[in-house]
Amino acid sequence: MLEKRLEKHIDLLVKRYPKLQSLTNDIIRAYCIMEQCYETGGKLLIAGNGGSAADSEHIAGELMKRFKTPRPISDSFAKQLINVDRERGKELVKNLECSLMAIPLVAHEALTTAYMNDVDSLGVFAQQLFGYGRKGDVFLGISTSGNSKNIMNATVVARAVGIKVIGLTGSSGGELAKVSDIAVKVPEVETYMIQELHLPIYHCWCLMLEDKFFGVDE
Repeated sequence: MLEKRLEKHIDLLVKRYPKLQSLTNDIIRAYCIMEQCYETGGKLLIAGNGGSAADSEHIAGELMKRFKTPRPISDSFAKQLINVDRERGKELVKNLECSLMAIPLVAHEALTTAYMNDVDSLGVFAQQLFGYGRKGDVFLGISTSGNSKNIMNATVVARAVGIKVIGLTGSSGGELAKVSDIAVKVPEVETYMIQELHLPIYHCWCLMLEDKFFGVDE
């Protein structure tokens, strides 16, 4: 169930991108899976190929530091930092920001290239999910076709571990939509047009998560 104060983000998304109106319920359901994950101490693991790989890193960047809302550290942790090192601690107190843990599986070049070279190029995301993932986490698989083989391999590991799967795809949904706990299928078929609608959706998710965990009740 979406908190009333978070509805403004969905309303703005639909106002700016009317063709996403039909996806409102799916976007909210996917958000709620992520919210529950973070509430229980989980993390978001993200993967895609090409432009969707860039989106994976983009999402992590919005979640691991402030997007729009300040995220100051707690007073208790601030005291710990200063106790450890008074001068450096003071600077860190001013500059550190609270995070929502998000790992882009596309960003670990040494690991991924070693695995692809030594073992299996199509299992590289599956291997990382097996290593990083824990029950209660969420895997966000981004595939414009919904049929990316390395993403599909990762979903098998995710489901075996107990990691919920969110698919972000194009209108067909492909195989990814069939195995996801929730699939958000944007109403486009051309790759670049699909990607153009993925961005406002995941920005909306990031805004909602930030508002939920770091915002102030209105």
